[in-house]
Amino acid sequence: MSGIKKRFLQPTVLLFVGTIGFTIWSAAPAQAMHIMEGYLPVGWAIFWWLVFLPCFALGFSSLHRITKENPELKLLLALAGAFTFVLSALKMPSVTGSSSHPTGTGLGAVLFGPMAMSVLGTIVLLFQALLLAHGGITTLGANAMSMAVIGPVVGWGTYQLVMQLTKKQRLAVFLAAAVADLSTYLFTSLQLALAFPTGGFLASFLKFAGIFAVTQIPLAISEGFLTVLVWNWLSAYGRPELEQLKLMKRISEG
Repeated sequence: MSGIKKRFLQPTVLLFVGTIGFTIWSAAPAQAMHIMEGYLPVGWAIFWWLVFLPCFALGFSSLHRITKENPELKLLLALAGAFTFVLSALKMPSVTGSSSHPTGTGLGAVLFGPMAMSVLGTIVLLFQALLLAHGGITTLGANAMSMAVIGPVVGWGTYQLVMQLTKKQRLAVFLAAAVADLSTYLFTSLQLALAFPTGGFLASFLKFAGIFAVTQIPLAISEGFLTVLVWNWLSAYGRPELEQLKLMKRISEG
């Protein structure tokens, strides 16, 4: 077994074991997560599916390219997916028809780009919809757009911007994770406001976003700190892989 596999296999196995344990533990409450099954009107459910599918196709192409050119990064991809699953399963009750939780998509977006997360995030959402009754199949397109597409795109853009402005990588990782989390819920608020514009779109958006903000802002900050801890671990034990992804200068380059 290569040194690379040894570095990632143990924590990845631990994350999956933790995931299975959490799945069993959390199955009993079975509360709704994301936008729950049947909550959106049929027209909006179909609309978000149609918007999401091209993003998923781009993500699949991105993942195929990454794994073809760098097959040794598959374990790191699995780690990013497991991190997203575990964090997004830590739900808290919130607005009717949804719930608040970390998303975990910022780390994967920084590592592999936002399109790769459209596939990893969707796999996580599908698994939760089928086995945990969180979200649903009819609302999968809408949930995937907010958590697996918009959040990673905004988080990745935040990372790039902060790196250009400050060159402080840990700050960039922290803000990428936190902003990816918050933007997911702002987009979910927009989706719900479009579907249920009670009192007008803006009033409905402010209502949903305001309720989410109570729990989501501290969750986003916490997710930012946790992601930095994982980043520190990757920097210590997975430096060759980060160098391969051009996220760190090669040691020989100084």
